[in-house]
Amino acid sequence: MYKMHRGHESMHVEMILIFLCTLVIAQIVLVQWKRRHGRSYNLVTLLQMWVVPLYFTIKLYWWRFLSMWGMFSVITSYILFKATRKPLSGRTPRLVYKWFLLIYKLSYALGVVGYLAIMFTMCGFNLLFRIKARDSMDFGIVSLFYGLYYGVMGRDFAEICSDYMASTIGFYSISGMPTRSLSDNVCAVCGQIIVQLDEEGLTENTYQLSCNHVFHEFCIRGWCIVGKKQTCPYCKEKVDLKRMISNPWERTHFLYGQILDWLRYLVAWQPVVIGIVQGINYSLGLE
Repeated sequence: MYKMHRGHESMHVEMILIFLCTLVIAQIVLVQWKRRHGRSYNLVTLLQMWVVPLYFTIKLYWWRFLSMWGMFSVITSYILFKATRKPLSGRTPRLVYKWFLLIYKLSYALGVVGYLAIMFTMCGFNLLFRIKARDSMDFGIVSLFYGLYYGVMGRDFAEICSDYMASTIGFYSISGMPTRSLSDNVCAVCGQIIVQLDEEGLTENTYQLSCNHVFHEFCIRGWCIVGKKQTCPYCKEKVDLKRMISNPWERTHFLYGQILDWLRYLVAWQPVVIGIVQGINYSLGLE
């Protein structure tokens, strides 16, 4: 390697400078795009998150990932189809939030298992069980990647479904005023009547936000935790998640969210940046 690249030091420095400059410029452009046109940025990023792994999976013959990707895509496409229908079925919001809540829990569990497996290997505990370091490390890395990747995909698709369903019901508008007025006995997330105590007992738990609007507990948890919404579905007042979630295992982990954002950039935009750098190097005759 040293003999092959001897005398190319200046060229290597130039290539490194091109890479660093492109990386900085790309980061500035992406940040400004996300700040000014967040909706289009999220849609393009989600599309790349969905397509880029498929390309590398087929190219590298990762059939296990391809099968899981296909299963996730088919079910999520059906859920997205149901969430965008008009008129919206009363059962659809529950179906949507149940699916993405399941994805959230599975991805979080896979991420934790993968992280523990990596730490397990780095500390040498695999030798106690006669497990090869390469096998345990591969298992940890694959589990961690699966958890983070499907965590990102699930949260992004849940946000899109939440916007569509809430806008269709009419109690929520992304940029303007709601098209319907909210009654005291109606949940603004699913549009169904909130049933309190009756002859048969309590049918479902309810939750009242600080703005005094009442929702089905499962609906508002899906809206806030899974759909990444930090505001009331009707009046858009900020929701205090810490007060709403009493179980510490269900609390939103800000570090976990930051990791998901970092992975989103790594999978969706890093290949684009590297491709631009390769194109610049090729046009300048740098190898």
